[in-house]
Amino acid sequence: MPTPTRSRSRSAARLAAVQALYQQEMEKTPLPMLLHEFHHHRLGATIEDVEYEDAEVDFFDDVVSGVHARSDELDRLIEGRLAKDWSLARLDKPMRQILRAGAYELVARIDVPTGSVISEYVDVAKAFYDKKEAAFVNGLLDGIAKDVRR
Repeated sequence: MPTPTRSRSRSAARLAAVQALYQQEMEKTPLPMLLHEFHHHRLGATIEDVEYEDAEVDFFDDVVSGVHARSDELDRLIEGRLAKDWSLARLDKPMRQILRAGAYELVARIDVPTGSVISEYVDVAKAFYDKKEAAFVNGLLDGIAKDVRR
């Protein structure tokens, strides 16, 4: 059973992973530089009077590196669950990263229960969006879970 501290550090790692993936998409930062920047300047840091929660670094690295390595596979899973008249390119960049990170965990982190993955990324979505978008994340990740976890 995860401890409350571990749970908070994993939640922080997920949020930071989405931020890192967003930054990578916007700035095309090479993965090693991106990980280094987050390790040394973001995770657990205080930026503009906001103190960031310590994140589980290995978990953060796994999500960011895993999404980076498997993006084509993850994008196909996400596209397979979008409405016919929608494409991944039509989604906001932060939304794409939330869905990619959640899909990655569903595919590759079988040690994390399905409900935990979905709930965590719904919470990440709430940091960026309103209830409607959080519900979208919930439904889409639930559909992916049905595709990849049996």
